[in-house]
Amino acid sequence: MAEQQYGAAQIQVLEGLDPVRKRPGMYIGSTGPRGLHHLVYEIVDNSIDEALAGRCDRIMLSINADNSITVVDNGIGIPTELHPKTGISTVETVLTVLHAGGKFDNDAYKVSGGLHGVGLSVVNALSKTLEVTVKREGNIYFQRYHRGIPEDKLKVIGQTEETGTAISFWPDEEIFESMVYEYDTLEHRLREMAFLNRGLFISITDLRDEEPKVQEFHYEGGIQSFVDYINEDKTPLHELKIYTEGIEAGISIEIAMQFTTEYKENVYTFVNNINTHEGGSHLVGFRTAITRAINDYARTKNFLKEADKNLAGDDIREGLTAVLSVKHPDPQFEGQTKTKLGNSEVRGITDSVVSQGISNFLEENPREAKVIIEKSLQALRAREAARKARDLTRRKSVLENTSLPGKLADCSERDMTKTEVYLVEGDSAGGSAKQGRDRRIQAILPLKGKIMNVEKARLDKILASEEIRAMITAFGCGVGSEFNLERLRYGKVVIMTDADVDGAHIRTLILTFMYRYMRPLIEEGHVFIAQPPLYKVKKGKMERYAYSDKELATIIREEMGGVGYTIQRYKGLGEMNPEQLWSTTMNPENRILLKVELENAALADQVFSRLMGDKVEPRREFINKNAKYVQNLDI
Repeated sequence: MAEQQYGAAQIQVLEGLDPVRKRPGMYIGSTGPRGLHHLVYEIVDNSIDEALAGRCDRIMLSINADNSITVVDNGIGIPTELHPKTGISTVETVLTVLHAGGKFDNDAYKVSGGLHGVGLSVVNALSKTLEVTVKREGNIYFQRYHRGIPEDKLKVIGQTEETGTAISFWPDEEIFESMVYEYDTLEHRLREMAFLNRGLFISITDLRDEEPKVQEFHYEGGIQSFVDYINEDKTPLHELKIYTEGIEAGISIEIAMQFTTEYKENVYTFVNNINTHEGGSHLVGFRTAITRAINDYARTKNFLKEADKNLAGDDIREGLTAVLSVKHPDPQFEGQTKTKLGNSEVRGITDSVVSQGISNFLEENPREAKVIIEKSLQALRAREAARKARDLTRRKSVLENTSLPGKLADCSERDMTKTEVYLVEGDSAGGSAKQGRDRRIQAILPLKGKIMNVEKARLDKILASEEIRAMITAFGCGVGSEFNLERLRYGKVVIMTDADVDGAHIRTLILTFMYRYMRPLIEEGHVFIAQPPLYKVKKGKMERYAYSDKELATIIREEMGGVGYTIQRYKGLGEMNPEQLWSTTMNPENRILLKVELENAALADQVFSRLMGDKVEPRREFINKNAKYVQNLDI
């Protein structure tokens, strides 16, 4: 064996933007759709920072016909003069030098989002072409780049009295797995930004179709309008929202909240417009404040007697929708993706501002206060009932000397990273799946009929459902506030239902339960949807399976010669024998699994409320709007 050399020559030094192109995932998370859309967010965040600094009130985004992106703002414009350290224009500096930006100097930006000054340069590095136009100090400047390298120096191409920055970029197909921007994904992000920046005008235009699609967002109500949007398909307990804001030590706290008749809390936290979906010190301060303020009021007004225990935080926050926005001059985030705030001082400041705001609201609005506390007391009684139901389930498990549901066909492997459990619709399909599976790594849990719609029930009622208890027990990680992902018994939870309307309904019911009571399962990427074939095409001894109408047409044209074939349309998993089910849907070598991901928690909550909640009219509107997109509907 030849000796491998390891010396100075083997040490790579990546200069300029080379590190970004070499390891793009380190900077934008992935090279899939999420990373592709992250490029847009970085450009928009720079314009948002101009708005936070009071220099911009209009941002316009366009998805162009060639799937490139253009973002235009009316801010002050990127500085154009020569940079004293780099010797090149400041525009070129921020586009080609990592960690070069105005966000390190609090005189330029009091608060900012983005990736700490790497945003523009990262987008430039990962774009096949990028063009920047700056309107500043009476001139119009222009420069074009190719994969991060400038085509020429920054040039003056005209004069203007306007100010602002326009950036167009074409993502690099050498970097990204997907090159198509999703309109809905960008639309939701921009709407969120408009809510968080009261009075800011943001528009999105999609020019890829013959008829351009345009939407404009402008909310003078700010985060109060955000709460209205989230609660659009819910029934509020009180019309008047709780709102308060305050500034301490240069840190701005703004909170809007409203209680609804729902059973789950929906609290969304942001720092400098960044969605901190993992929470942090600001969320801890908020929860401490609301628990203390409502308990103090409940005792003062004799809703709680001296002998009564305090209301728990979970009881108080049942049905709560809240948006908490923090603006911090020097936020410390945990991790590059900035999903958890670490600044310890924010906890006390948030606690103080929120506590005072809630206390004032309760004192000034006794009727609303009574409704809120009565809701909390009902939640307390339901929590006690749920605890008794869980205790009863545990005692039964001990008496029966088993902790797994009887209908679960478990696998032999105990390494969670290798195992998977299939949630299968019906006993017939469950029987086929049990016979066809790989018994070493695949477990099968048949589910009978449609499980309970958890959107309309508290946990004590949910735990009375045999099918839901079977899932909870099989997964092994608990439910609700007791959920512990570390105890998960299977690395993959695969939902396998029929390819018809009932199958889609059952899948939605299961996902609703997981989203509401086992959300980390989805957030950490453990939930998948099996894709059984829709058709079997047969000609003589030749058999082929098609998973879509497009694939069916291709098989008929290219493999069957267009004549002499028969088609079987699969409506149920039970129509396949064990061997067919294994080879088409369960064999890891050739199956198709869709991974369930959570891109936007507020949007997901709204969709689940709309489709599974009590209000009929929003559901009817949704169906009328989207019916034309439905395919393979069984009537």
